[in-house]
Amino acid sequence: MESAIEYHTARALLDWQIELGATEAIGDAPVNCYDLPDAMPGSARALRAEQARATASPAAPGAIVPQAEVDPVAVARAAAAGASTLDDLRTAMAAFEHCELKKGARNLVFSDGVPGAPIMVVGEAPGRDEDRQGRPFVGRAGQLLDRMLGAIEHSRESSVYIANVLPWRPPENREPNAAEIAMMLPFLERHVALADPKVLIVMGNVACEALLGKRGITRLRGTWATVWGRPALPMFHPAYLLRQPTEKRLAWADLLEVRAHLKAKT
Repeated sequence: MESAIEYHTARALLDWQIELGATEAIGDAPVNCYDLPDAMPGSARALRAEQARATASPAAPGAIVPQAEVDPVAVARAAAAGASTLDDLRTAMAAFEHCELKKGARNLVFSDGVPGAPIMVVGEAPGRDEDRQGRPFVGRAGQLLDRMLGAIEHSRESSVYIANVLPWRPPENREPNAAEIAMMLPFLERHVALADPKVLIVMGNVACEALLGKRGITRLRGTWATVWGRPALPMFHPAYLLRQPTEKRLAWADLLEVRAHLKAKT
């Protein structure tokens, strides 16, 4: 009779098999898995039957039930549609919990200026100063914007309304990503409808991406487009003009376009 394999030898052989990639222990004779009973635990049919039972019958008390995936865009669209006033919209945006930016921001930056004004400026997202004060365009770029608007005899105190694509500051002032823009876009569309401006000024690449579906502000600026049934003019963002002051002449030409357009409509 053949003697049994010594323990250390058997262990070495097993380690060698594992090193070669073996993942299961098998016997000397082959087994046809297709001949096994369908109800055997782990069989494909048994697994399908178990899934069907779980779907058909209510979960037992205390059982963990997988939650259906939430579509943030659909949630935002429904919340925005339910807002009949700007105050309602602000409340709906404040209650929206699907944008991670909200967790790191100090304040919801909703708007500034005069609702119903002929000009609505749409910027990108709040910066540090805006996050602290809860108002859009209050830092250096905002101060430049005020001077630009004043040059064509408009201001946020009398004839301009201002908002952003995103109401919460992205960390480190990074650009918003596509998912963040998409989930907040229904709120912005409703915002524009409720503010009801005659002209939209689309400030910078992020705003152009959101409202026009395009980037490339150097190419887009100065060319009229239609956004949600309203005339819209892309312009350089004031923050860009602070870095590139030689481009202010182009911004001035765009501002004159806005003024001429409004005068033609009166």
